[in-house]
Amino acid sequence: ADTWKVVPNKEVCMVTNMHFARPQIPVEQAGKTYYGCCENCKATIQTDAKSRIAIDPHSNKSVDKSKAVIAANETGAVVYFESRANFDVYVAKLTSKSK
Repeated sequence: ADTWKVVPNKEVCMVTNMHFARPQIPVEQAGKTYYGCCENCKATIQTDAKSRIAIDPHSNKSVDKSKAVIAANETGAVVYFESRANFDVYVAKLTSKSK
């Protein structure tokens, strides 16, 4: 089973949806801060509104990536949550399925 942990938003490329062990490039957009790993991702965040939104896998609601609680697994893949509570429930469900 995947091991998920909450990670700092600034360590996530919000275009490739990957966690890196270092800060990414901050991108200001409409008073919010998103992060990209390269100039192409930076441009995508600035021009593509869809790149700034994710779906919370627990609530199935749209989440602004700049405000999300972000979790990563050991491969670096990330998932975005509306709240820490949603993350906790999601992990609890995964844990119970793997038993």
